[in-house]
Amino acid sequence: VQLQASGGGWVQAGGSLRLSCAASGRTFSSYAVAWFRQTPEKEREFVAAIARNVGMTVYADSVKGRSTISRDNAKNTVYLQMNSLRPEDTAVYYCVVSTYYSTISSSYDYWGQGTQVTVSS
Repeated sequence: VQLQASGGGWVQAGGSLRLSCAASGRTFSSYAVAWFRQTPEKEREFVAAIARNVGMTVYADSVKGRSTISRDNAKNTVYLQMNSLRPEDTAVYYCVVSTYYSTISSSYDYWGQGTQVTVSS
């Protein structure tokens, strides 16, 4: 599976961004998809995940209520809508896929290149 994350950019605090993760290769609907983020100062952090077909989702407490993960299996794409962005949301965001629905990064087999999100105060 090849993953391409996009949609990052620069935004002022309180703004919104929608990240996209486009997948190619094997059947996308067979995989759970998650977003992780990382900065040079912090360890990799789980953001959100969505299960294969039933649409179950889970969020990190840090983004819960401000973010929505969704998927369009027909388009092989997963989205992360982020609202009310804060400077602490600044990071490189990675989309990842796995046959396991998990919040743990080691569960995920395939990683995209990442997209930078920068939130200014």
